[in-house]
Amino acid sequence: MYSIKQIPSKETFAVRLPVLRPGKPIESCIFEGDDLPSTVHFGIFEGEKIAGIVSVFEAATPLLPQQKQFQLRGMAVLDSYQKKGLGEKLVKAAEEYIKTAGGEAIWFNAREIAVGFYDKMGYKIIGNPFTLGDIGIHHVMYREA
Repeated sequence: MYSIKQIPSKETFAVRLPVLRPGKPIESCIFEGDDLPSTVHFGIFEGEKIAGIVSVFEAATPLLPQQKQFQLRGMAVLDSYQKKGLGEKLVKAAEEYIKTAGGEAIWFNAREIAVGFYDKMGYKIIGNPFTLGDIGIHHVMYREA
């Protein structure tokens, strides 16, 4: 049985490091704005063990016209928990939070390999692909909240 709860930013590092920043220093897991009062982090747990995470930032992209936008960042599920629907559960929890916060649009930078996952959840690509540091090609994806 899995449960989702809000967690402090530091608890996300247990998933951010191996999934999103393998081989990099722990400091690479700190995202600008992680500890702002408007930022929320969710973890999905199997018992006491964290299996995946997503962070929700109140942030806007100029690609969208909506006034109140939220950005998903650091969406990740540990390898041993992938392909079990946990990522979808995390995104849905983030979407619910954004709706209650009055969000009008949700957006994020999706790694090229994740575009299909988000497309199935109703997200669309906007703008042109771009390379993010040494991480690789990304696409901005969005949907109305």
